[in-house]
Amino acid sequence: MSRDDEPNRDADPSATALAWWVKCDAGPLSAADRAAFAAWLAADPAHRAAFDEAAHLFGEVQDLWTGGRASARKRPARVAPVAALLAASLAAFLLFDELALRFRAAVLTGTGETRVVELEDGSRAHLSARSALAIRYRAGERRLALLAGEAYFEAAPDPARPFVVEAAGATVTALGTAFDIALEDKSNAEVAVAEHRVAVASGGARAIVEEGRHSRFGAGAPITEPAPVDFFRIGGWRRGRLVFEDEPLADVLATLGRYHHGFLFAAPSVRGLLVTGSFDAANPIGAASALEAALGVKTLSISKYMIFIYK
Repeated sequence: MSRDDEPNRDADPSATALAWWVKCDAGPLSAADRAAFAAWLAADPAHRAAFDEAAHLFGEVQDLWTGGRASARKRPARVAPVAALLAASLAAFLLFDELALRFRAAVLTGTGETRVVELEDGSRAHLSARSALAIRYRAGERRLALLAGEAYFEAAPDPARPFVVEAAGATVTALGTAFDIALEDKSNAEVAVAEHRVAVASGGARAIVEEGRHSRFGAGAPITEPAPVDFFRIGGWRRGRLVFEDEPLADVLATLGRYHHGFLFAAPSVRGLLVTGSFDAANPIGAASALEAALGVKTLSISKYMIFIYK
């Protein structure tokens, strides 16, 4: 191993430990590698602790992807292949999901892309990044379906043809003009009303959400009591800001991920941490750094496109 190939002795111990972990796990070390690694470990007790933490961290990465299933091997799987396989598997999953959406959606946006759709009746649908919308207009009803992501709707008045949006197994009917719907996952969503009000119907229940309020709903979950919401937060992504108020870190990363050409994910131990803040939609990496400082967590770049948050 040349000096250029050896992990940087002067770098942050965590980064150096990760580099040694990748090198050790990729295959047998040469005599020179073993000597250099032993010297680095002996130089400072913090180096051994950092290396042990790197080993534990990649165990968490594997558990995150495998759902916590125990490995048949006693030692962690090789890191370089695991990182590559993880990235490839996630990419394949997203590609398959996108292809499935393309068969169902009339409009589909990509990573970091937003779009305004002018509908035949004069209504408008603003689509956030990685969002998909199906359009099912017919004579007696204007029906849309939000299949992925988030959208802000401006419904043109037409009492004879209700404006209805399907989301997370429920329906949101406009009783006025403007509202935002965000899918938190395939079975849960949130609606926030910017103008007038909407009627939410889910699981046999119905609720009216007034202007300046928001509510959550979804399959197998009751409609939450409408609560006040900051107007700046409603459709804030249209102004280039992603605004969160006491949102779980997992949900925040899912939203930021729609604007990042890569993957942002967190260890199970930190996914429930609550986040409040406003972030630049054009700089999701900067948002991850801000979360590190605000939540007292750590971030690790597993590859150029993958950021893992842990504690």
